[in-house]
Amino acid sequence: MYDLNKSEIMELFHFDTAARVISEAYVASSIGHVQTGDVVHLRFPESNGDCHIKSGHIRHTDTYVVKIASGFYDNPSNGLPSSNGMMLAFSATTGELVAILRDEGWLTDMRTGIGGAIATKALASRNAERVLIIGSGIQARFQANCLAALMPEKSFNFFIWGRNKNAAATLVEELRGHNLNVDLALDLNQQISLSDIIITTTPATSALFGDNLVRPGTHVTAIGADTHGKQELPTSLLESASLLVCDMVSQSLNHGEFQAINDTNLSKKVLELGNILSNSCVGRTSDADITIADLTGIAAQDIAITKGIIDAAALGKKN
Repeated sequence: MYDLNKSEIMELFHFDTAARVISEAYVASSIGHVQTGDVVHLRFPESNGDCHIKSGHIRHTDTYVVKIASGFYDNPSNGLPSSNGMMLAFSATTGELVAILRDEGWLTDMRTGIGGAIATKALASRNAERVLIIGSGIQARFQANCLAALMPEKSFNFFIWGRNKNAAATLVEELRGHNLNVDLALDLNQQISLSDIIITTTPATSALFGDNLVRPGTHVTAIGADTHGKQELPTSLLESASLLVCDMVSQSLNHGEFQAINDTNLSKKVLELGNILSNSCVGRTSDADITIADLTGIAAQDIAITKGIIDAAALGKKN
């Protein structure tokens, strides 16, 4: 049985392997090869926090995974990270505990960052270079780093906008230290209208920007909405988009960004990312398309990234 702390997990992590297995997990989920438990939501409004518990098993794999992830969004003002959590892996044959991954939320943050990058790569225009990231917290950092790592051939120009200007400026300097081309976005509406790719990473409960600002050809990856009542995008944008994609339709319409269209005919047009990746459904068809990916985070991602760490630990033990 493996009992690994965050630093040990980070040493075992390999980005390219994680990106590959998470992409495969999206496909497995979309073709019905993943058994996924109902998501448990706990909300702590007095502390501006929430907790999600996700679980699942990918067909023909050795383990099933239970993941606990929390977000307490005022923590940074107290010198604490906003994310926390852990992964538990059990034998799918005996039920025995196989691994405790005390990642403090790092694996969830990383798999979310990788998932966003996979969706953006699959759906953005081929010539997209200007990337606006809305938010200045942990996930804004992961989205920028993961997109750059997944598409090293691209020369992205990143712009960071956040309500907390000091936090946004700090993030800009940090990302520049990672050799990314990054600037601070001061006028959100102006940047919306100029961007090829928009990535939203906030716990907002109402639209972050107004109607008719997103230009033709733009791709939007929405990360923040993962609970009832959260919303980052104007509903009019969902209605006018050429393509709506999500990681899991049932989650997205229930408590993701697309919950706003759950009771409309538009909900029937939502496709799953795994079907785009497997080419069983058509993605972007024109450089003028507006495409939107809503990623609530699915158990298949947690299973895949957890298995990658366990496999790396087992390989190290053999060596």
